Amino acid sequence: MLESGWAVRGTSRRTEGRAAIEAAGIEAAEADPDQLGGVVELLADVSVLVWALGSATGAGEEIAALHGPRLESLLAKLVDTPVRGFIYEARGGVDDETLAVGRLLVADAAARWRIPVVIVEEDPADWQASSAAIAEAVRAVVRR
Repeated sequence: MLESGWAVRGTSRRTEGRAAIEAAGIEAAEADPDQLGGVVELLADVSVLVWALGSATGAGEEIAALHGPRLESLLAKLVDTPVRGFIYEARGGVDDETLAVGRLLVADAAARWRIPVVIVEEDPADWQASSAAIAEAVRAVVRR
């Protein structure tokens, strides 16, 4: 997305994560997906939100919450933001059952609130294919 001239912001809850984001030439911001208020505060100038947590790590119940109740709450809050599209990373190290819950929530939000969404199925272990799929997904929701 950077190479195409887009402004890109990446988030991390840890200092080393933000440093890696900045090293890639991306604007870094602190945000914790477990604390949605901080995520929502960053959306004032965001067109497309990418929920790239398919390989999130942590305790099972924390990961389940990120792809369940936290995701559902975030999707409801998007209605009152300028976000015009949502990308959901539905592959990665998180178990398939948890990611299936996320897929359903994203599809429901798209139908209920008419939020343009794309569910990305590329495995983030293949960084190039995954990045290309996410970039195309962003372009797709912006074109809608």
